[in-house]
Amino acid sequence: MTNFPWLTTIILFPIVASLLIPIIPDKDGKTVRWYALIIGLIDFAIIISAFCTGYDTNNPDLQLVESYAWVPQLDLNWSVGADGLSMPLIILTGFITTLAIMAAWPVTFKPKLFYFLMLVMYGGQIAVFAVQDMLLFFLVWELELVPVYLILSIWGGKKRLYAATKFILYTAGGSLFILIAALAMAFYGDTVTFDMRAVAAKDYALNLQLLLYGAFLIAYAVKLPIFPLHTWLPDAHGEATAPAHMLLAGILLKMGGYALLRMNAGMLPDAHAVFAPILVILGVVNIVYAALTSFAQRNLKRKIAYSSISHMGFVLIGIASFTEIGLSGAVLQMISHGLIGASLFFLVGATYDRTHTLILDEMGGVGKKMKKVFAMWTTCSMASLALPGMSGFVAEVMVFIGFATSDAYNPTFKVLVIFLAAVGVILTPIYLLSMLREILYGPENKELIENEVLTDAEPREVFIIGCLLVPIIGIGLYPKIVTQIYDATTVQLTARLRDAVPTLIESGEVALNSESELLMRAPAIR
Repeated sequence: MTNFPWLTTIILFPIVASLLIPIIPDKDGKTVRWYALIIGLIDFAIIISAFCTGYDTNNPDLQLVESYAWVPQLDLNWSVGADGLSMPLIILTGFITTLAIMAAWPVTFKPKLFYFLMLVMYGGQIAVFAVQDMLLFFLVWELELVPVYLILSIWGGKKRLYAATKFILYTAGGSLFILIAALAMAFYGDTVTFDMRAVAAKDYALNLQLLLYGAFLIAYAVKLPIFPLHTWLPDAHGEATAPAHMLLAGILLKMGGYALLRMNAGMLPDAHAVFAPILVILGVVNIVYAALTSFAQRNLKRKIAYSSISHMGFVLIGIASFTEIGLSGAVLQMISHGLIGASLFFLVGATYDRTHTLILDEMGGVGKKMKKVFAMWTTCSMASLALPGMSGFVAEVMVFIGFATSDAYNPTFKVLVIFLAAVGVILTPIYLLSMLREILYGPENKELIENEVLTDAEPREVFIIGCLLVPIIGIGLYPKIVTQIYDATTVQLTARLRDAVPTLIESGEVALNSESELLMRAPAIR
């Protein structure tokens, strides 16, 4: 099986299978939903098989590599591979998307189109993490935008067209910067190539690196999202259905973090040394600003959406920490938040299906009628506020320790960043526990009790949350089960990033003209 095209099969299988959906005889969607779920389970099984048989956790380099000529004159190939940065996210994608298909069970409006888009999304998302060709990366990055736009605009809430249009304008606009930077890197130098490893090996002038890094950062800041390019996310979540929520929070946001690691840090390490303090500042702004905004929200979906933005700020700090534990924490935070975010947004959908309201002031006391929902909300919220024993706690602690022990920053700057990030950490349990109180505790809303049937969670919903809680708790108790997948790669990447910092300063290419610049600039690593 060493020569089996694992990744190509994983990417194309759900896409090809989706093409058969129009010919499936089905009137009410019951057949097609089982078909989509079976395809999802088979593809996830192939992912696990590829990991178990063809992936070596001790190898930091690309594995499961496949390359087929596409346009030989431009060295443009169907090139895929997986390393420690991509493999855990490929597994996460298969896991979350399969559960999202199961979460879509109640969909009865145009079910064939819905499940067709879900399967296309399945393959497109995995392709983003697997492709190793710059132009191909841009194409699959664009591919996954179309299903999300259609799912939002057709199955969303009252303002679905506004939310879907804003999503496509922000993300497609950001994608233009990927294309421009990719073309510049491909055509730079004596050879024209789109292969990521060949492109990364080119010797770019620092000024060009800074321009390329800035272009990529704009594109990935939209997807992560980073303040102030984040405003599409609360609107998208505000109108999305539960399956779309799970894909947005569980996978799409992680594409931004992955691309920052793969392209910005991995391909442009010298520019990363210059931009790293900016990433740290943006991370702190994300954490504090989004936490405060989440605290003020009265709409349940928007509250969880801003919570997601806040948690992704830790990814930025970890990426810019110049330490192995900090970078490892950033990757673990992406995985952890993918699981926790998917669980919270699924519960938002389940709660709305029963109460038909998202306004916290109109809820209250529903925990008395829905004891299973009460238990699931409480457990998943504890995971989100980083309770010890949950994956969020391990990831955030690793980022804090990684940045605090980093010798790449002025001590004053580190203390300030840690203090502000800690403020965000303190705010998180405040707004989450307050949310739980308003939904589940207190006196019952008599109008809600009289007009809505508050049935408890059904077995399908308990199963989905149970599947998400197993890795959340498992990672919290034994994080090595995940970190060993990518440790070798993050160690190698950290070494390369650390090497770039003293090189820049010693060569005199970066001038530090004031104390304020020295405070924010990553000085020479000792």
